[in-house]
Amino acid sequence: PLTLLLWGQAEIVAIATDLAELIGGAVALNLLFGVPLIPGVLITAAVSVLLLLLAPQGRHRFEMVLAGMLLIILGGFLYQAVDARPSPEAAAGLLPGFAGAESVLLATGIVGATVMPHVIYLHSALTRSTTRDPTHQGKALRRTRREIVVALSFAGLANMTMLVAAAAVFHRGGHTGTDTLHEAYSGLGSLLGPTAAITFAVALLTAGLASSSVGTYAGQIIMEGFLRRRIPLIVRRAATLVPAAGILLAGMEPTRALILSQAVLSFGIPFALVPLIIFTSRRKLMGSLVNRRHTTIAAVTAIALISALNVFLLAEPLLG
Repeated sequence: PLTLLLWGQAEIVAIATDLAELIGGAVALNLLFGVPLIPGVLITAAVSVLLLLLAPQGRHRFEMVLAGMLLIILGGFLYQAVDARPSPEAAAGLLPGFAGAESVLLATGIVGATVMPHVIYLHSALTRSTTRDPTHQGKALRRTRREIVVALSFAGLANMTMLVAAAAVFHRGGHTGTDTLHEAYSGLGSLLGPTAAITFAVALLTAGLASSSVGTYAGQIIMEGFLRRRIPLIVRRAATLVPAAGILLAGMEPTRALILSQAVLSFGIPFALVPLIIFTSRRKLMGSLVNRRHTTIAAVTAIALISALNVFLLAEPLLG
């Protein structure tokens, strides 16, 4: 029962990622080329399948393609940040602060979108070693640590540049009404020019394609790991199309759907990290690679903080 519970929530997290990125890619295609949202979802799904053909046999090719797409995203947001010429006051917004339930929702969405719990399972599978040689395992651990630090640093930098650019542009320009991606696109165009708006849309499209591919691939790994079963890639891709298309057909605003889906990712983080910390803290299981005490304390603290945000989001409607 515990295995089925963990598999079920991990699949929900992977599907939530796919939902967000399919919608994000569709919105980007709409902004760039005027493609309606439903056909945009289908196009994004088709291109992400082509990317997945590089994996798992072509794992390194897959990683290189994703790294290139990440650089495109980061480059787009860095361009906007430089073009916006932010003041020190704009950067002050990077310090955590909450102003009601909506800001907590946004904060949990940023945490979920950066950490992405389903990628914990995926990265574990990609770095899995078949040798029990402690020396080789130690080298693999150090290499994995470097990869994770680089990946999360790039992701964090992309988030920070996006926030700083938005704060600098819209606050300085006195621009209001930027609650949706369409409004942000038009606002950037009017305040910084068409190049900034197009850069924003291209970064959004690239993020949608890359993350959608990762989410689908992670779903395969999750099913293999928990259930020892696989389903055809096309079947999984089709299954994740249904919620995205259904939400758009139901009339939900795409940006709101994106925010809520990223908050779902935050709820999945404790389910991924708690078993991980339990296992890696057992010397009998890990040997010389067992967690150091400060690693375990830091992880438990992070889990507690994220869980507190999640509990607040669940309790706030009842308390309010």
